[in-house]
Amino acid sequence: MRLAALQTGSSPKAAAGPATTLADQVYEQVKDDLFSFRLLPGDHFTEADVVGRHGVSRTPVRQALYRLEREGFVIVHLRSGWQVRPFDFERFEALYDVRIVLEQAAVDRLIAHADMDPTGLIEALKSVWLVPPAERIRDGDLVARLDEAFHCNLVAAAGNAEMTAIHRDVTEKIRIIRQLDFTKDFRIDATYMEHAAILRAVLARRGDEARRMLKSHIEMSKAEVRKITLHMLHAARDRY
Repeated sequence: MRLAALQTGSSPKAAAGPATTLADQVYEQVKDDLFSFRLLPGDHFTEADVVGRHGVSRTPVRQALYRLEREGFVIVHLRSGWQVRPFDFERFEALYDVRIVLEQAAVDRLIAHADMDPTGLIEALKSVWLVPPAERIRDGDLVARLDEAFHCNLVAAAGNAEMTAIHRDVTEKIRIIRQLDFTKDFRIDATYMEHAAILRAVLARRGDEARRMLKSHIEMSKAEVRKITLHMLHAARDRY
């Protein structure tokens, strides 16, 4: 498993295979609009806008939007159409706290296994993150995807399918924040160093150290949430 295999898609469903219905397709397309900053937090839009953009009828559009509403990405206003959910910093911080709990539990489970890496996920992570500084990737968008894959695969390696599914759901809800985090060069270097230290602690079965570093690493990302501004969002739209 190499770098390409470690990259995550826009959602677990998208990674599993092609959409099976028009509603599925619209769901993935609108979600891509959100994650690519074509639709920004707080933006208002109508079903007709989505129909025109994606060339499908209202029924699959409505089905897709109500699915996105259930997942917390958009809000429906009965008189004025739809709105991308505005940033709720307390909600994002709560999701980061859930990540800490899940990832620390996964590390405990992983270290307790006699055969630590039966799926080869940890070995694949080593090939990406345990590299000399000169070999570090500098593309912020790619590093954001690889960062997400690092955490998702660390949890997946623990072998608990339900934990993995919950973690992926939480991860998807904060993806837009993570992408903005990697527009800064110093965050790329910090991520490489922190991921490498976490991996080495896991491989050496130093559980307390791995848990402590994971918590510190995630809390640093959580702190960046409060620094996000409307200007940063519009700059991201221009960049994408």
